[in-house]
Amino acid sequence: MNRLAPRAIALALASVFAFSAHAATMPPRAQTPYLSQGDAAARAARVSNVDYLLDFTLTGKESFANTTTLTFDLADTSAPLTIDLDKATIKRLTVNGKEVKPDYNQWFITIAPQDLAKGRNTVTVAFERLHSTNGEGLHRMVDPVDGRVYTYSHFEPAAAHQMFASFDQPDLKATYTLTATVPADWQVVSATRETKIDDVAGGKRWTFPRTKKLSPYNFSMHAGPYKVWEDTSGKYPMRLFARQSVASQIKPAEWFRYTKAGLNFFDQYFGIPYQFAKYDQILVPDFLYGAMENSAAITFAERGFMYKADMTAAQRQSLAGVIMHEMAHQWFGDMVTMKWWNGLWLNESFAEFMGVLGTAEATEFKDAWQAFYSEREAGAYAQDQKSTTHPIEVTVATTQNAFDNIDAITYSKGAATLMQLRHLLGEDVFRKGVHEYLTKYAYRNATLDDFIGTLGKTAHRDLSQWTRQWLYQPGVNTITANYSCKGGKVDSFAIDQNATKQFPTLREQRVQVASFRLNNGQLELIKNVPVTYAGTRTKVTALAGSACPDLVYANYQNWGFAKVQLDQRSFETAREHLASVSDPLLRTMLWHSLWDAVRDAKLPLKDFIPVVLKNAPHEKDYTLLGDVLGKAAGSKAYLDVMGIDNAWARQTRKALEDMAWNGTLASKGDDNFQRRWFGTYVGMASTPEGLARLAEILDGKTKVDGLAINQDLRWNIISHLSRYNYPGSDALIKAEQERDKSDTGQAAALAATVVRPDAANKAEWLATVGDPKTKLPFSKVRIAMFSMFPAEQRGLAEQSADQRLAQLPELDKTAGEVYMRAYSGSMIPSSCTPASVKRLSDAAAKMTALSAGTRRGLVDTLEEDQRCVAMKNAMTEPKN
Repeated sequence: MNRLAPRAIALALASVFAFSAHAATMPPRAQTPYLSQGDAAARAARVSNVDYLLDFTLTGKESFANTTTLTFDLADTSAPLTIDLDKATIKRLTVNGKEVKPDYNQWFITIAPQDLAKGRNTVTVAFERLHSTNGEGLHRMVDPVDGRVYTYSHFEPAAAHQMFASFDQPDLKATYTLTATVPADWQVVSATRETKIDDVAGGKRWTFPRTKKLSPYNFSMHAGPYKVWEDTSGKYPMRLFARQSVASQIKPAEWFRYTKAGLNFFDQYFGIPYQFAKYDQILVPDFLYGAMENSAAITFAERGFMYKADMTAAQRQSLAGVIMHEMAHQWFGDMVTMKWWNGLWLNESFAEFMGVLGTAEATEFKDAWQAFYSEREAGAYAQDQKSTTHPIEVTVATTQNAFDNIDAITYSKGAATLMQLRHLLGEDVFRKGVHEYLTKYAYRNATLDDFIGTLGKTAHRDLSQWTRQWLYQPGVNTITANYSCKGGKVDSFAIDQNATKQFPTLREQRVQVASFRLNNGQLELIKNVPVTYAGTRTKVTALAGSACPDLVYANYQNWGFAKVQLDQRSFETAREHLASVSDPLLRTMLWHSLWDAVRDAKLPLKDFIPVVLKNAPHEKDYTLLGDVLGKAAGSKAYLDVMGIDNAWARQTRKALEDMAWNGTLASKGDDNFQRRWFGTYVGMASTPEGLARLAEILDGKTKVDGLAINQDLRWNIISHLSRYNYPGSDALIKAEQERDKSDTGQAAALAATVVRPDAANKAEWLATVGDPKTKLPFSKVRIAMFSMFPAEQRGLAEQSADQRLAQLPELDKTAGEVYMRAYSGSMIPSSCTPASVKRLSDAAAKMTALSAGTRRGLVDTLEEDQRCVAMKNAMTEPKN
């Protein structure tokens, strides 16, 4: 199915025939900051063979200078041509050797037809521009520790034109030749390795050779006095960069170990060697996301991969997984790139899938698929049950909408869907199809049809129905085992599939159905049957005559993407005998089924929490323990936001707190388990005794045998004490700021300050985060937003709820997408009451003109509030 808008289809067809005749009557590009798909298609039909010559001057001050020389072929001169450039002061514009007066609206330059030539053209733009401070374009940061200035670029989805003049769309791939004049002690990192560094007045001039053909968002430049580590032990030279003030926190050997393993794995898996000669990775501050796959110069957010103590196993696994994810993009995303932003999901889903596969097969983390299920795929199930869910493949009208649907559907459902396609086609066929696709479209742009078509041709099967069901239809199906027994044997067995009224599509999928029997307190596998189900009911004759099971799981080993609803007997077995399930992945999935029942208001929290208290202390699988403790913390958060404070709730909070403390003590000798348990305790402590214990641990009066209280833990404890307004917490924050003067320390102090439950404090910070023109850097504004109202501060949150909701439309108009993504995810008020639900319902009915991303945030908040009220209603007052 072709998902292009009608205008885009017309433009694409016109380019095949006689575009020049059409161009004279084509409407001009809209005067907005965003590029539409139609305008992008029109430009791509005229422009080809693009080359950039980029000359930068960076001094470390707030602005930078650039001269961009674009050389390109133009199919006709019957219409103007636009070149993207954001908020710059143009010093000189030259078109084909002639200086012209810029026709510039602060978003793009319009070149008149009479200044253009059919065939080869050269446009030179000299300009100055302020550095960005919101993480896009060419971001600048001043290190508070030593005053050094660091810059780095980030362009996805369409921010290259915040750094240089460009055709900022993925299907106008180009080559880039870079020179940069910077202070003498700076490093410059880009897609190629510098060929020379010359001394010049005021610093050094770095020269880089021409790149291979890349989309603008895959090119990058990072400059500053970075510390650099090198490793040449592998097939490709590797480097790692970080700020000087945080260099002691970096463990380069671990980075290089996973990087080298990944490059070897992907070379073999894809059957195509890594294409970009060197592999650089840069840890950068204030980064908006987790990491970014810039060609051969990958950026990582410091906050996610930099610690003031040795990494735990979970942190190392996260590092390995993200390295693998971004590395997979070097083939699937950088070498072969989507044509337009509707294809971004395929880039991310594929990298997510390959990142997990590479982690499982090339590192010590063999349970990577289990971690993916509990940490990523579970989020996709939750997202896909909302009314705001969307197909994996969606139309993207303009660059403003490129990130509207970048979420758990794009990443995790897409990855799970690719995993089940791999099961459907077979591992070898899938791998061969991927190789054929990458080979055929190398250094080109491709579409979903190109990818699916290549896989289908390789497998000799028509995948059109699979594509329609899985990629173009939203929503998750629920599957349930429906069986009966006679004389201790299965008499009949079927898989029932259902869908919601809003998203009624039923799908075909291959899964494994496994049955288990309790034997001396242990669940033993009776039978495991591969089944391809479709429609509302699929008979499973292979299970007839087998022993009547105590538990059935209809997606054993997670071949498929479906919400599994346990039959009543299996549900009771899971509740009572979780510890008897030896397979960690199955145990993980059963925990998820129970948690689904809690969130669906079918299993009250008062019945779920005892399952946690009974099983969590005995959990020996490190990855699963993290998942279970996360559900324990989620249970407490629900109790807090529900406002439940009866005797049972107080006892339950105390029991969860005690469980975490006892787990900490019992884990002496196992650093990974002990730190996992203690991290949970810090988040759980809410009783006077628990808070006092944390304060004593902080000042050294209480010692935890085997546990080192590092700087990150100190800040976590201080923030938690402030959150509960523990006496003296203000002084603790100030004292710790003196102790830790790093920017991460400043960020932690900010979070600890904002979270304090004081009305005047909240009002002051609300004024700051509600002002898009605040001088506070956006990285800190975002911290403040997400620290503002933890679950138990419902009363304080209500004081400003009406105000925050009322200002949403105006903020949406003025603040920009980056700001609104954070605001709509943290500041829209909800309090798990019927009144709160009504307030949000009224706002959703009234605020129909919100941008797509902000409206989605509003509707998601409403639906989560409705869910919370239903869960609260499912609670019955226990007898005390």
